[in-house]
Amino acid sequence: MNRRTISKEKFIENVELHPMRQQEDTDIAIVGGGICGLATALALHRKGINALVFEKSETTRAVGSAITIFTNGWRALDQLGVASKLRSTAIPITGSEELRCLKRSVLIETLVQELPASISYFGCQVVTIKSDPLTAFPILHFRDGNSIKAKFVIGCDGANSVVSKFLGLKPAQYLSSCSILGFTNYPHGHGLESESIRMRRGSISVGRIPVDDKVVYWFVGRKWTPQDSDISKDPEMIRESALESTGNFPEEVVEMIRKCDIGSLILTRLKYHAPWDILFGRFTTGTVTVAGDAMHLWAPFLGQGASAAIEDAIVLARCLAQHLTRNKVQAPLQTYVKQRRMRLVKLSTQTYLTGMLLEPSSVIVHYLCLMLLMVFFHDMLGHTRYNCGPL
Repeated sequence: MNRRTISKEKFIENVELHPMRQQEDTDIAIVGGGICGLATALALHRKGINALVFEKSETTRAVGSAITIFTNGWRALDQLGVASKLRSTAIPITGSEELRCLKRSVLIETLVQELPASISYFGCQVVTIKSDPLTAFPILHFRDGNSIKAKFVIGCDGANSVVSKFLGLKPAQYLSSCSILGFTNYPHGHGLESESIRMRRGSISVGRIPVDDKVVYWFVGRKWTPQDSDISKDPEMIRESALESTGNFPEEVVEMIRKCDIGSLILTRLKYHAPWDILFGRFTTGTVTVAGDAMHLWAPFLGQGASAAIEDAIVLARCLAQHLTRNKVQAPLQTYVKQRRMRLVKLSTQTYLTGMLLEPSSVIVHYLCLMLLMVFFHDMLGHTRYNCGPL
């Protein structure tokens, strides 16, 4: 296993390799070095709690184009102490208390820069988790044959989470839809209003939101086809597919896709955890738990994936700090799950009902989903005003 020290001056490009010492044990192991894993590590670091981050990729996971952060997400980022820096990288969007569109790589870079370099280990893929027969603490086994014992394990390893499997959680399910995501850079300025725009033509949806004065983030939503497995591997094919899907949209939309940054393009099939799986899921066993997409994956209809993951990080670190000072081991994870569950159920239910309106189904199903949204989520942006509390 290798530890990679990320240079703050040259993020990702300037990387030094160090051999990882064989660890007999550690207090907290975080599996997954994406947004949720790094945010959790930073939240713990702010509370004076040490943790190690193990990421299977050889470099930081800045995969993805951009993410939308609403008011609730900015409150959580304020608690991490990085909101001010991030606000300077993205313009505010009208129509919400605070909405900005961040480049995913910028958020990842900022979190990395705030963390001690020595806590992150890249190229470390966890393949199994077992309980120590003497202490009952979890033992992480890596693909290279190494292993460590931890007092706590936090799974932030995404949709295909090894930690979720250890907990016996149901895997995410596929929707019949996919998204094509990308950036378009306008060197002389795009001249667009600072607003989020969504359009729909039949089964095709298009959205765009400016990141700053020169960069626009956009997406195309359409039905998934078997050919998309091959298309997703080739950026040129992804662009051609996006252009083909948007032929009936305004010319400015077509031109935006045509002039996109080809290296930013991603085609991904949408996956989700059903609301009832989140309501009844056993999110902690012993001293193992999950956060982020490993706990609550949903389609991007509300734009809350990253914000909810950062909320997880704040609540989890707070619970651990409160309970560890009392020398309690299992209580912090149980408290964390209790505090997060209903918030996540509400978000997943609103997302699920919104998605059902976009999926092909009967008039009765559409009417029922619409009625449920009107009754339980009449304030459609109420989820953006949530406050996860202080760190």
